Amino acid sequence: MPASRFVEQLNHQIGHEFAAHQQYIACAVYYDALTMPQMAGFFYDQAREERDHAMMMVKYLIDQDAPVVIPGVAAPVVQFDDLVAPVALALDQEKRVTAQINELTRIAREENDFASDQFMQWFIKEQVEEVATMHDLLAVVKRSKDIEAIEDYVQREQSGAGSDASAPGVAGG
Repeated sequence: MPASRFVEQLNHQIGHEFAAHQQYIACAVYYDALTMPQMAGFFYDQAREERDHAMMMVKYLIDQDAPVVIPGVAAPVVQFDDLVAPVALALDQEKRVTAQINELTRIAREENDFASDQFMQWFIKEQVEEVATMHDLLAVVKRSKDIEAIEDYVQREQSGAGSDASAPGVAGG
């Protein structure tokens, strides 16, 4: 069984992942209402990823015979001032999640919880990709503010990502 400190913090992280899921849905809805189908689709996909991350964590705890607690989440931000604001918020969120993932890894290592440390390695790699993606998207949205150019970029650069065979399993999946 994983270290109790790790289990407690991973249960908190499940809440953070579900909160990110909700926030990305709110971003997607914002872009959907502006008739920006590429940006909306991108954020709907991001929301599914965050939900899957939470469910990977749930499955890990179940597989380790550890308690699972599904925490409630705060309401997401739903009003944005401009096209840039949702992406800026998403980048800040990904940076925060990166710090949380790093903290979980630190706890696993301090507790000599080698299985949990190994489990977290995929999330570390994932966060590098997520931060880079949001950083690039923010640069494009800030630079152009032209809806067609933004939509073209997302269609060209962010579609067709495919699944990662090295990803942990998803509970219920």
